[in-house]
Amino acid sequence: MKILSTKNLKSYNSFSLNENADLILEAESTQDLVYIWSCEEYSRYKKLPLGRGSNTLFCGDFSGIVVLNRLFGKQVNELENSYLIKVSSGEDWPSFVEWCVDNNYYGVENLAMIPGCVGSSPIQNIGAYGVELKDLCDSVEYLDLTTLKIKKLNNDQCLFGYRDSIFKQQLKDKVIITAVTLRLTKKWEPLLSYGPLASLNKSGVTVKEVYEKICNIRNTKLPDPKVLGNAGSFFKNPIISNEHYRDLVIEYPNIPAYPFGNKKKIAAGWLIDNAGLKGFEINGAGVHKEQALVLVNNGNATSADVLELANYVKNKIFEMYKIELEHEVRFYSGTKETFLSELFNERAF
Repeated sequence: MKILSTKNLKSYNSFSLNENADLILEAESTQDLVYIWSCEEYSRYKKLPLGRGSNTLFCGDFSGIVVLNRLFGKQVNELENSYLIKVSSGEDWPSFVEWCVDNNYYGVENLAMIPGCVGSSPIQNIGAYGVELKDLCDSVEYLDLTTLKIKKLNNDQCLFGYRDSIFKQQLKDKVIITAVTLRLTKKWEPLLSYGPLASLNKSGVTVKEVYEKICNIRNTKLPDPKVLGNAGSFFKNPIISNEHYRDLVIEYPNIPAYPFGNKKKIAAGWLIDNAGLKGFEINGAGVHKEQALVLVNNGNATSADVLELANYVKNKIFEMYKIELEHEVRFYSGTKETFLSELFNERAF
């Protein structure tokens, strides 16, 4: 375990917001985590586990200890028809996907370049280009913060949903994910049904080509957080009824939608773009000029600027389409996770 000399969180959140914590610690093992959560010295503090800070918006200083996840390592178990790959939760997700492609482990390539660490992937049930973490996950190992024992859930027990899981619901704030095990098949079939991937030839395409195509798409459309502070997709793609969709198509015939059970999943980026909000700014916060689903820190944004922009976008989308956008980014204020509506009830902007 390391105690950092700084209390500033700017380097530890991808929005690069200049907020502080009472203390920042680095946990390098599960034993470190057990110590931090059991140590009397730290018992009076609220503690926030943090990976890459890529899906986090600090809405002010954090009143507690930020614990940086630095658990690293990978183990591969080869079976007859698949590989079981156990990955420590602090591993960088984009680097892990690249490692899989380089080592001919198939199935994760559609999830290339999603920012964050491996431990965050089941919490959000990350997804892109028709693949979600739930499609690959065999099990999730975690530290129970009540018993301080390591436990494990299989795929079904994780209760995965769209950008959702048991870790955002029943087990929220009660556990820390320590490892994720993926089951990757040896018989690979490319999934090319989403967007620009459809231009690839399914009969001859390689895993490397799919991976590189997705990387190129993301590099073109999405800003690098090291250059322009952002947390990737800020809002979830909303799910609406078929009746609501049919009403919208009358006025917006080009609205993109995908089947989602007996409902429709709508592209939130298109809604924001069609509302004319690409490039829209409030002080130092803006809607990205290339990808409307991404809100950015243009260099000097405060958390208040980002929140005001997010609220403006949310209200505009509801006004135009009667669709309530839900933020995918997790907000932290004071000692707890909160939501945009709660913050606007508490603050005056």
